[in-house]
Amino acid sequence: MESGDGDCIAGVDEAGRGPLAGPVVVAAVILDPLRPIAGLADSKVLGAARREQLALEIRSRVLAFSICVVEAEEIDRLNILGATLAGMSRAVAALAIRPALALIDGNRVPRDLPCRGQAIVRGDASEAAISAASILAKTERDRIMCALDLIHPGYGFHKHKGYPTAEHFESLRRLGPCPQHRRSFAPVRACLAD
Repeated sequence: MESGDGDCIAGVDEAGRGPLAGPVVVAAVILDPLRPIAGLADSKVLGAARREQLALEIRSRVLAFSICVVEAEEIDRLNILGATLAGMSRAVAALAIRPALALIDGNRVPRDLPCRGQAIVRGDASEAAISAASILAKTERDRIMCALDLIHPGYGFHKHKGYPTAEHFESLRRLGPCPQHRRSFAPVRACLAD
């Protein structure tokens, strides 16, 4: 890893804190000021096709990016907040360029971040680098959940991506939890107790 670049700022965001199954995915991005990317926004307000298009642009036009996947087992061990913060630290540490500052979406900065950090509530809607990280995290997590749907058929992961939908609750009741379900989450625990 290179030493810190005085003016490099990383944006950091996650996807997948709320689902009952699958990983939480964290991305860190350092934008290239000489190669701006039009249309960056919070991944939640973009359609799937636009997110995928932007993800390709981000991967090819930024100075550095990294993606960290924190599996369900670690989420259960640390809790979702602890797992998310750990993923944020790992994603920043994995960047090919060490940023001087990491802008973190949300209200918490990980204690072991390898650079200075600043939390920005709703930063994915106001900071381009965080928006870019949001898009990378969301598209990567969606890909993972579609792959998990093939390994664990019947849950509908390709549709709801592990989020608590009526369809997901029904399949959880019918099939019971699979290894990708977060056992520390109350609806999954309830199925295990039945």
